[in-house]
Amino acid sequence: MTATVADQSAVVAAMAKPWPMIDALVGGTGAMRDAGKAFLPQFPSEPDDAYKARLSQATLFPAFSRTADVMAGKPLSKEIHVDGIPPEIEGLLENVDGEGATLHAFASTLMQACLQYGIGGVLVDNPPAEGIRTKAEEEEYGVRPYFATYAAKAILGWRQTGHVINQLRLLEMVTEPDGAFGDTTIQQVRVLTPGAWQIWRSVKGADGREVWMIHEEGATTLKKIPFVFFYGIRKGLGIGKPPLLDLAYLNVEHWQSSSDQQTILHTARVPILFGAGFPDDAEITIGASTFTRSTSPDATLTYTEHSGAAIAAGRQSLLDLEDRMRQTGAELLVQQPMQTTATQTVSEGEGSRSILQRIVENFEESLEECIELLGAWRGLNFDAEVTMFKDFGATTLSDQSSNTLISAGDKGYVSPETVFTGLQRSDIVPPGVKWEDEQEKIAASKKAKAAMAPKTPPVQSPSEQGTPEDNIQDGLNTTD
Repeated sequence: MTATVADQSAVVAAMAKPWPMIDALVGGTGAMRDAGKAFLPQFPSEPDDAYKARLSQATLFPAFSRTADVMAGKPLSKEIHVDGIPPEIEGLLENVDGEGATLHAFASTLMQACLQYGIGGVLVDNPPAEGIRTKAEEEEYGVRPYFATYAAKAILGWRQTGHVINQLRLLEMVTEPDGAFGDTTIQQVRVLTPGAWQIWRSVKGADGREVWMIHEEGATTLKKIPFVFFYGIRKGLGIGKPPLLDLAYLNVEHWQSSSDQQTILHTARVPILFGAGFPDDAEITIGASTFTRSTSPDATLTYTEHSGAAIAAGRQSLLDLEDRMRQTGAELLVQQPMQTTATQTVSEGEGSRSILQRIVENFEESLEECIELLGAWRGLNFDAEVTMFKDFGATTLSDQSSNTLISAGDKGYVSPETVFTGLQRSDIVPPGVKWEDEQEKIAASKKAKAAMAPKTPPVQSPSEQGTPEDNIQDGLNTTD
């Protein structure tokens, strides 16, 4: 069957396989319950009512979503620094999406999406400026370049020549007025080519079937597609892998195992009443403050209870899964050696990178490209330099490590400046403080303390102190 403009390409379809699972995990307990048998299979011979009851009681342990939130927050724990841009572009970064978001806030949301789905994108767009002649009019009507985020599922496909994209399809949902007070949501596809754009919408053809047709189209002043990919783990142009995918699978396993544990707990907590030796027509009353008797000497009535061994095993299995999830999530921060060729050299301190550090480095490059596209819409050419926080190891420096560093400085194993730098990396010393300025403050503080210290009388030698008789005479000669 011939693909339509709204179909995913084969590459995107392959990337999209785990996205429904990630959608449900990100959505929380409610979304996992709505997914039903997709992630919580029904047991063989389990009645539908029993399955529905079990599903309605299942609760998600949000390891995946919380880990993605925490990891996304680490590189954004300090402000993003942007250098090499003209003042006109600096002003745009205070409201980078045209809706009030700063570059820092915009990047935070985008980083979270990349860690969850492995891919995302930003279209650097500029609305038409017919009739706009001055900058004041641009500000009044909001005609200015801006960033627009596209989620992983909104990127339908692209065509490329080498490393250059020459066609891109993006899925959009737009809201338009419907009557005097209502709204309607319309699905459309934006098709971008160098220097041109089209909007496609689905309409009913003559035979009543839905067909996609061009709704709008136009030209742009840029001769390239102003779209930039952002990645989790980059596998190629436009191809990304969720860095926490293994954690997602473990989280689903925990969801299923937790449901099993709830089921066995219910079974163990509700004992089964067993009776034997009663006549078929015997009336047996069961409940509190009741008494049952039988004339048969063989009659017995007892409760049969679960041994509880499976409960302990299930609990331990859940605890083991939680430990594995914590370890899998923390692997993004583990330093790993960089692979180099025979002709490459790695400078000191750059011989290893964690997965998250490498993600942030690619993220910086994508942000730089987006900022340069802002300038391209204004006819400006410059090289932006974006710096994000990547020293995640420093944030895990414990108090004991800080004390060890200070002790090493006291013993002369490292210089005071090294101690100062280490404490600054761990955020004990504020990042804006400079060593030279701090030295001057320390010297001034010592000088002030010395001036305020009480003066002690000089110690006299025995010859200067005089004999006991002299001291007594001195006391008698003293008058009030």
